[in-house]
Amino acid sequence: MTINTASAALGGTGRLYRLGRWCARHARRVVIAWLVLLVAFGAAEACWGGSFADSFSLPGTSTQTGADLLKAHGGTSGTAAPIMIKSDRGSVAGHRSSVAAAVKNLEHLPGVASVTNPLTTHGAVSAKGDIAQIVVTFTNDPAGFDHSYVGKVDTAVRPLRADHVTVDYGDPLGQLAAPKSADRTSEAIGLGVAVLVLLIGFGSVAAAGLPLLTAVLGLAVGLGGLGLLAAQFSFGKAAPTLAAMMGLGVGIDYALFLSTRYRALLGDGLEPAEAVGRTVATSGRSVLVAAATVAMALGGLYVSGMSFVGTLGVAAGLTVVVTAAASVTLTPALLGLLGHRIDRLHVRTPVAEPTGTHDIWHRWAARIARQPWLFLTAGLLLLGLLAVPVASMHLGHVDAGAQATTSTDRRAYDLISQGFGPGANGPITVVAQLDRKQVGDQARSRALAGRLRHDLAAVAGVASVTPPKPSPDHAVLVTTLTPTTGPQDRATTDLIHTLRHKTVPAALSGTGATGFVTGPTVAGQTFTDTLVAKLPLIIGVVVAAAFVLLLSVFRSPLVALKAAVLNLFSIAAAYGVVVAVFQWGWGGALFGVTEKVPVESYVPMMMFAIVFGLAMDYEVFLLSRIRETWLHLGDNHLAVATGLAATARVITCAALIMTSVFLAFMLSPNVVVKMLALGLGVSVILDATVVRLLLVPATMYLLGRANWWIPGWLDRHLPTLDPEGPAAEPAPASAPVPAKQYQG
Repeated sequence: MTINTASAALGGTGRLYRLGRWCARHARRVVIAWLVLLVAFGAAEACWGGSFADSFSLPGTSTQTGADLLKAHGGTSGTAAPIMIKSDRGSVAGHRSSVAAAVKNLEHLPGVASVTNPLTTHGAVSAKGDIAQIVVTFTNDPAGFDHSYVGKVDTAVRPLRADHVTVDYGDPLGQLAAPKSADRTSEAIGLGVAVLVLLIGFGSVAAAGLPLLTAVLGLAVGLGGLGLLAAQFSFGKAAPTLAAMMGLGVGIDYALFLSTRYRALLGDGLEPAEAVGRTVATSGRSVLVAAATVAMALGGLYVSGMSFVGTLGVAAGLTVVVTAAASVTLTPALLGLLGHRIDRLHVRTPVAEPTGTHDIWHRWAARIARQPWLFLTAGLLLLGLLAVPVASMHLGHVDAGAQATTSTDRRAYDLISQGFGPGANGPITVVAQLDRKQVGDQARSRALAGRLRHDLAAVAGVASVTPPKPSPDHAVLVTTLTPTTGPQDRATTDLIHTLRHKTVPAALSGTGATGFVTGPTVAGQTFTDTLVAKLPLIIGVVVAAAFVLLLSVFRSPLVALKAAVLNLFSIAAAYGVVVAVFQWGWGGALFGVTEKVPVESYVPMMMFAIVFGLAMDYEVFLLSRIRETWLHLGDNHLAVATGLAATARVITCAALIMTSVFLAFMLSPNVVVKMLALGLGVSVILDATVVRLLLVPATMYLLGRANWWIPGWLDRHLPTLDPEGPAAEPAPASAPVPAKQYQG
């Protein structure tokens, strides 16, 4: 085996070094190039950008087969959305003329295939007669229409409102009517907190402003590109928010790490262009490795086979890649323009990186070194305690019932529950495909319909079942059942599984017919079941890929394995906090969540990919500095202490900024965005404190020189992911000669 302690190369001649110096010396060209990109992408997105709407594709599932059968045999096509009306004066029937006028107006709207008049449709008016639903079928999903379309719908239903009838839009039309301004407010709050943290942490206005400028410009270009992609591909409605969270958070972090290293090199007496070159050659390398890790983790979401989840990963990964590109080009250019003036306009004495061995972080490292088992155990116990709620996690689909009562889709949801029962918000459709002998045999078809309805009505949790009706070509029977519980209820999930796996197959056994359970609620549950089945695969792929990447960069199996395992602990703790707040309801009201909700099915998968990638960000920055010192000095204890001291303050500031960016998105009216924001914010702060300041140094002290062990055969076969070769920074003059390779 080999313990690698090769010394760093003197001087810097690598690609990143040359890139940094070139950007610093041609700063105006680089800045102008980024401004041109900003204007070009902004204008193109305004002219040709697409829209964002949730669209779940379930190819190859029985749910999708049932939906396809309905369309193929005369069922309605398009997307249906209820418009709920409630009479403020008696029954809806007393407003017959205004109902008819609204229905006629809606029929003439672009994109509308059909509209039902509740006063002439069976079952469309509540038992009390004061609530009814107008079902509008659109040719396409209205959630993807331009927001101005809501104004046309408002105009169409104006006769109802003028006649003292309350009107609210159910999903997916209600999604289109949701307010769109919260994300801009969240971004502004995140930037405001970032300014405060940077000023306190680094003292200089220039040093604080540079990371913000780089991140905002890179994010704007990335979002412009995402808008253009949305015109060609389907992206979920959470995609731009998720992309903004990721791009802003990592963009500030990456530029912050570069500017911090640059200031330290200026303090060592280097001239600005040389300092920029060395900065990009060292910290820039770490930025690229970190960005690659995040993008790789997000790309791993495509392993799910679900395009909806995969495209969310692409949206977030796009802004990460763009902001990383801005960090290694625009940041060096701005540093070159500032030169020695980076600490001008300071609000207090500018703070530089630690240079001695008696600062607070060196003392903290020494304390951990004296009792590594104690700190390791304490950190793991804390993360384990936070992860306890994970055992009761209930995955499902968060629907309009969890939105604020000020939203029209929530009010429509409540009107449906009030007038027709909670299960009416999630009706379930059963499709029975007849065999060839049964097609046209009305007697056998009626007998099968009676048997199917009887068996469905006997299932616990079923409120009502409509008589099964044959399609126009008599090839299929279709019935709709209403559960006694709402779509988000665990009992509804159990009912769907019972119908799919037991009731429907048993009812059709021996008849030659094949049954399928479908509908929007069932599709959501099928989506959840598919993701749950794929989650272990995604975790395995992402962890394995990250392990190989870290192994190739740091040439240490134990360091790579330790990073992957510790990140799993922090992710589990973040999952536990999400379950406690949203599913258990602990403090949910503080975040604008009015009721207990299941954990959205794709949130654990998204959180895993994002959190794992972000955790690797800090791991890469910390380990890069530890490894640099190890390569120079060959002393594991000193390397850990020096690396921790050199990065602790900047990682802590970066984590505070990213946490504030994420938590600011808790202002979003979308409950799923709140869920992601809280989970990501908690995970970042846990990772930057418990993991980075306790667990990583404790484990590295315990492992000692074994941290840098790698079998010779593995070292020879691994790719070398280091754009500069060894770090392009000369060893300190006072450093001892590095130890030769240890053979054991």
